[in-house]
Amino acid sequence: MKVETKCLHSGYKPENGGPGVMPIVQSTTYRFDSCDHVAALFDKPTEFMYSRFANPTCDCVEKKISDLEGGVGCMLTSSGQAASLISILNLCSAGDSFIASSSIYGGTINLFGFTLKKLGIECIWVDVNASYDEIMAAFKPNTKCVFGETIANPALTVFDFEVWAKAAHANNVPLIVDNTFATPVLCRPFEWGADVVVHSTTKYMDGHAVQGGGAIVDSGNFDWEKAYKATGKFADMIEPDESYHGLRYVGDFGKAAYIVKARTQLMRDFGCYPAAQSAFYLNLGLETLPIRMERYCQNALKVAEFFKSSDKIASVSYPGLPGDKYYERAKKYLPNGTCGVISISIKGGRSAAVRFMDALKLAIDEVHVADIRTCVLHPASATHRQLTDEQLVAAGIDGGMVRFSCGLENIDDIIEDIKLGLAAI
Repeated sequence: MKVETKCLHSGYKPENGGPGVMPIVQSTTYRFDSCDHVAALFDKPTEFMYSRFANPTCDCVEKKISDLEGGVGCMLTSSGQAASLISILNLCSAGDSFIASSSIYGGTINLFGFTLKKLGIECIWVDVNASYDEIMAAFKPNTKCVFGETIANPALTVFDFEVWAKAAHANNVPLIVDNTFATPVLCRPFEWGADVVVHSTTKYMDGHAVQGGGAIVDSGNFDWEKAYKATGKFADMIEPDESYHGLRYVGDFGKAAYIVKARTQLMRDFGCYPAAQSAFYLNLGLETLPIRMERYCQNALKVAEFFKSSDKIASVSYPGLPGDKYYERAKKYLPNGTCGVISISIKGGRSAAVRFMDALKLAIDEVHVADIRTCVLHPASATHRQLTDEQLVAAGIDGGMVRFSCGLENIDDIIEDIKLGLAAI
């Protein structure tokens, strides 16, 4: 099936005479007729047993997202941050390191650079435009994975998958990619060499600002056994897990080893699983995702062109705009469009940016992005407020930057609103 059809039909298949719409299974527990049955699940988890691990409603949505990305398995989380955290902790422990593009979401920068550092895990930052040789030079003997973002929030840099995947695989470690802004409608990182994909489903996948969530998708393509034999890394994928009765993830689950380990080991311990009702709302968003992504991209390109024509705008970053620094890379990896988010830098810096935003009537000033309604944010004052000046520069952010997220309103109304904002500068 094509992606538009998968968004409607993957994951849940109604039984004869059953509900046509995926039902909400609002239950924490599942009943069994014998003690041995329950005991067997704690040796090899293959069924629902407790909703901190898995839930039938969530399971349907997980299957849909996995199908959209082309993976072997998916696990929903309570937020995109939780997805990023588990994706790293599933591979790294105290004393390990991993490499990350310096041009990623500000919240992820805090998570990787501060919180994980307290846990003894080092994040090695590398410029998103680094050459293959520069990326290779960043690896250490204890490096366990590489992390990047398809389209960075809010710098809107485009990740060069093939270069980063080549470097990761040359060092026998997996590549993890945050595909939130592109969604699998516009880019499928597994086709370009990524091994694991994470999402903040709070954004375009939901689209309606009604649920916070995340997802981790396993491609099943990384050869854990080969990497273990070559480097000694990832022993916990190969050797028995003593915390789960000697379960061997690769031996027992094959290509799905990574995502099964994330669920049975880390979700068990952290418990950051979403509610069934949140998954139900997410599924409603997924059903219209292809149509919405097309409209977001159409509106954003027209808005980017309008900003480009204004003498009050110092710069416009939008990978879908001809002449943009990442336009050619976007044509390669995202030929059907990038996203609905534009980053602009307003002449006059922070004070001018604030005047512009405060004068808007239609666009909502909120800590959100990728909504059906147009919204704006000043990253240096909000999502990236905790970053140092050096980190802001590395993330492609200055005081005059405004993140403008186009919604699905009529394009003429959006541009009229922008005119109000520019008139206030």
